[in-house]
Amino acid sequence: MTPPRFEILGIGNAIVDQLARVPESFLSRHDMHKGAMRLCDEATAERLTASLPEPRETSGGSAANTCSVAAALGSRVAFLGKVAEDRLGRRFREDITAGGVHFPTAPLLNGTPTATCIVAVTPDGQRTLNTFLGASIAFAPEDLDSAVIAASGIVYLEGYLFDPPAAKAAFHRAAMVAKEAGRKVALSLSDPFCVDRHRASFRAFVRESVDLLFANEAEVCSLYEEEAFEAAAERARAEVPLAALTRSEAGSVIVAGTETIPIAAWPTRVVDTTGAGDAYAAGFLHAYMAGRDLALAGRLGSLAAAEVIAHLGARPGAGLGARAAGLLG
Repeated sequence: MTPPRFEILGIGNAIVDQLARVPESFLSRHDMHKGAMRLCDEATAERLTASLPEPRETSGGSAANTCSVAAALGSRVAFLGKVAEDRLGRRFREDITAGGVHFPTAPLLNGTPTATCIVAVTPDGQRTLNTFLGASIAFAPEDLDSAVIAASGIVYLEGYLFDPPAAKAAFHRAAMVAKEAGRKVALSLSDPFCVDRHRASFRAFVRESVDLLFANEAEVCSLYEEEAFEAAAERARAEVPLAALTRSEAGSVIVAGTETIPIAAWPTRVVDTTGAGDAYAAGFLHAYMAGRDLALAGRLGSLAAAEVIAHLGARPGAGLGARAAGLLG
């Protein structure tokens, strides 16, 4: 098999985040469920953005966050996702490419604006998301770059793509192209409410196409309709070759065949949990695609997540690469 040009290819929603620290009352005033993501229309997104105190604008989206952190760690990374030809679309493209991520997707020209996500961060560091999908839902099978997919060691798919029909079709097509090229497929479940909306489709996709599953405790319990994490982890073990399951301050658990590998959370001060799971996936994939053992991959995932949640926003600080190099030896 030809060595991959890219170690990781992420496919997901291309979104510009509007982040702000808010009091708990902000959530109740706007009927938000803490820690969750909900979809909203353009008018609601504009209203919420206007109500944020001193918002910070940055490129985002779950898979895009993972790609940016993986690139900061030194992986060769590409990303596919749709933005509009507008100010926010240009901002997204500039941010992600400046971080070393190859982003070949052509912009949307029909006037639908670039997606935006209002990220409300409460004093406990928890983030609550309201997302206007905008141009990102126009991502379709014709936006896939089959050559890039075939040239990537692993294709990392964002579960949020199951919401818009065209993007869902692209999701399945990308997995098929990757498998035909002998590449691996990873899936992030993204959000428990997203899993609730598409449980049967997710279950079928995991069984048929996924080599590596990323999920947090709430997501994997939702996927298998289990109340106990341990029961859900056993269900995942039976359906996917490898699963990396995160549990916030309780760390993570990696299940692979008969192996169960607990990983401690990396000590840190929690400022903003935005992008924690995305960063964990980036650290894990960086080590995994370099042929490191699963325990070390989990530890690097834990380190990357800890670094990201120690400051506002989902992008890593400048010191992550050096800390990771020290861990990897």
